Amino acid sequence: MQFDSVLFLCVANSARSQLAEALARRRFGDQVRVCSAGSQPSGRVNPYAIKVLEEVGIDTSGLRSKAIDEIDLDRIDLIVTLCAEESCPVVAARARRINWAMPDPNRREEDLSEAERLAIFRQTRDAIAQRIEVLADLRDLPQPLDPREFHASIRVPDIARAARFYSWLLGVEPKEWTHRYVIFVNDRLRTNFVILVDDGLELHHDTLYHLGVELADKAAVIDAYRRAVAAGFPIHKPPRTTWRGTPLHELWLKDPGGNLVEIYARLTPEELARMPADQEPELLV
Repeated sequence: MQFDSVLFLCVANSARSQLAEALARRRFGDQVRVCSAGSQPSGRVNPYAIKVLEEVGIDTSGLRSKAIDEIDLDRIDLIVTLCAEESCPVVAARARRINWAMPDPNRREEDLSEAERLAIFRQTRDAIAQRIEVLADLRDLPQPLDPREFHASIRVPDIARAARFYSWLLGVEPKEWTHRYVIFVNDRLRTNFVILVDDGLELHHDTLYHLGVELADKAAVIDAYRRAVAAGFPIHKPPRTTWRGTPLHELWLKDPGGNLVEIYARLTPEELARMPADQEPELLV
């Protein structure tokens, strides 16, 4: 996602969009131009919004409620609307638009104590802050891969009933199965999906229980490795050709949560013909 400017938009520009503007300014600093506005601005920033921002050390002195026509929309790359029950403003702009539907924390019609109102505003502040963290990590994303198939595995308590359910859900019969796993391949969805019986026995991450994407060929796997290194993504195993089991060119990464992800390509007939007698893995870099 590429953007150098973002507009947070709601109706009153009093609470949610003000929280978003202040939090985004802190997160992005000088890297992104950040502003907020409302289709029917209230003319003031909600005092509870000010209070919960100041609680986390944000200077609120520059915040004010603004109308959309004060914003030069031609200079905006991304518009984020935060309306939920209200109708979100519609603006004519070239900018990409995404919606973070969030309830208005200003519960005017409800009989709430000061502490209860503050708690609602804190929840809204924290929810917006987390969404901004995701937005920030999606900005300037490295050039993505071109996967041909997605592989995923889950554990199930009853493999027979799960096989029936996922055959119906995915619209395909299993490609193969044993007493411990069932494999589905849906070419239309470009998906390889495995259900594994949750019997308490250990499953090896390098075999069935993992996530993965298939790429076009060996060169694509090597390129994925170089891109991952450049992006700072953790390498679990560098790219190599493995011959035992299903011969593959494969690279293993770890996602930020420690989950193993296999990036692989199937071997061509010519590559298979060069299989070494000892079938030992061959490093590709």
